Amino acid sequence: MEYWNSTLGSGFILMGILNDSGSPELLCATITVLYMLALTSNGLLLLVITMDSRLHVPMYFLLGQLSLMDLLFTSVVTPKALMSFLRCENTISFGGCALQMFLALMLGGAEDLLLAFMAYDRYVAICHPLNYVVFMRPRVCWLLVATAWLLASLSAFVYTLYTMHYPFCMSRKIRHLLCEIPPLLKLACADTSRYELFVYVMGVTFLIPPLVTIISSYALILCTVLRMPSSEGKQKALVTCSSHLTVVGMFYGAATFMYVLPSSLHSPKQDNIISVFYTVVTPALNPLIYSLRNKEVMGALKRVLGKYML
Repeated sequence: MEYWNSTLGSGFILMGILNDSGSPELLCATITVLYMLALTSNGLLLLVITMDSRLHVPMYFLLGQLSLMDLLFTSVVTPKALMSFLRCENTISFGGCALQMFLALMLGGAEDLLLAFMAYDRYVAICHPLNYVVFMRPRVCWLLVATAWLLASLSAFVYTLYTMHYPFCMSRKIRHLLCEIPPLLKLACADTSRYELFVYVMGVTFLIPPLVTIISSYALILCTVLRMPSSEGKQKALVTCSSHLTVVGMFYGAATFMYVLPSSLHSPKQDNIISVFYTVVTPALNPLIYSLRNKEVMGALKRVLGKYML
């Protein structure tokens, strides 16, 4: 089989969902609206958490980090996909593909760990309220966030470096919305079976411990909530936890499909649909899920907007 020089050639061609859709213009408009919603909602949430001193607590500090990750994640993928479709130019350079893969893996990995830390925060707040200021003091919060960013960056760097070292065949078409490991390995002109097994094992390793932490935390939280004498306290705890669990379900559902399910169960169409879900839909919905049912966030939003509008 003939090879092409991916480092000196014109790079890859991203054949995402916009190219395979029966109504690409309608889908493009929908993705644009969702992207603008993601920018607006996450930007507002970050502004409110930063400006309102009442939200300067660990729970909202971690929520602000989640909004930042969602904002960056969708911006790594969506503008490129939309501009490529509108300009009818779907190419991406070798270096651009590597950078996009690194950023997507880093932000996804960081969010994976952050969701576990957020579950731990809720566990301490509800199950050990008297020790909350000790267990979740500012230094601990910064350490948790730094750990998420650092481990995710190291993992993404190794994955990207190893994936991009393969020689690629004449076909430069990546049938996916973005440069990701599974669709890119299909273009490799080498045996990738061992690496695919490594990706699978590491995917399980990276996803399962945080997921176990989340499930354990909420199981203990549920036991504590059921013993609460105050119905108002129960309702507040359940609203907060249900919002987090909804976000967890969306994130881990998509991540499991892409990196845990065997490649034989994947199809380009399914992968494209899932990629739109976790790169566009989830970042747009996350801030709405957390804020619409949260009286503290809505109250802070009114105060901040009222302050700037007066």
